[in-house]
Amino acid sequence: MTGLMLACISQSVMATPWEKVTTPSQGDSSSIGSYANGCLAGGERLPLQGDGYQVIRSERGRYYGNSEMIVFLQQLMKQSQQLKIGNVLVGDIAMPRGGRFASGHASHQTGLDADIWLRIPEKPLSQQALKTVSALPMVDVKNYKIIEKNWGIKQAQLIQLAASDDRVARIFVHPVIKQQLCKTQWKQRDWLRKVRPWFGHYYHFHVRLKCPEGSTTCETQAPPPAGDGCGTELASWSPNYKAPVKTEPVIKVKPKPKPVKVLPPMCAMVLKS
Repeated sequence: MTGLMLACISQSVMATPWEKVTTPSQGDSSSIGSYANGCLAGGERLPLQGDGYQVIRSERGRYYGNSEMIVFLQQLMKQSQQLKIGNVLVGDIAMPRGGRFASGHASHQTGLDADIWLRIPEKPLSQQALKTVSALPMVDVKNYKIIEKNWGIKQAQLIQLAASDDRVARIFVHPVIKQQLCKTQWKQRDWLRKVRPWFGHYYHFHVRLKCPEGSTTCETQAPPPAGDGCGTELASWSPNYKAPVKTEPVIKVKPKPKPVKVLPPMCAMVLKS
């Protein structure tokens, strides 16, 4: 038995029930539960290519989302095309019925999260290139600094364009990318509040939408703290950050065990329908 066959069998055994479903459930689009513990009913498919964008690694089948997300992405890409930002590459959104991944993502479960790469080709890629294209890092992670030759105004503009949309709740980027955005002179800076530092996002940014208006099955997230997030909070992510010395005695509290996540009952119906 070849190594490839063993890898396929291993992945099949590890796969969650959600990863084995290849079609969305019928009915209206509905995000159920929380971003990291939920599912997606009536998921809609993002066309693999459209105005200003292409879906990469489509063989993984992670291009389904809440209808609100699909509309958002298509509108964002049309705007980016009008601004001549380039051909945007869309990564993972969610599986056909959302739900849990065996590995790789904790969120992306309700169709309201999407990854957008920061490698932005000038022209659409060939079908073969879409399968083999590699990520382009924006951050020298080891030295905690931006890679100037890779990072540019079009990456900054694309993040600003997404964060300025009222439907967006948060955008996750590497702290160094947030730092770079904070240094840039912007006419309006309100949108920076939504751009949240999070390690791992050094070659893409992660868009999270708010629960759709009128949704009764979707668990919303508390809004980000006030301000642009460019001060002490951002500085605290740096490996060289030194926290202020506390004069009060430190009381050690035994950490509570993490509660076991139980999926909303509606998700069992979505999976079996």
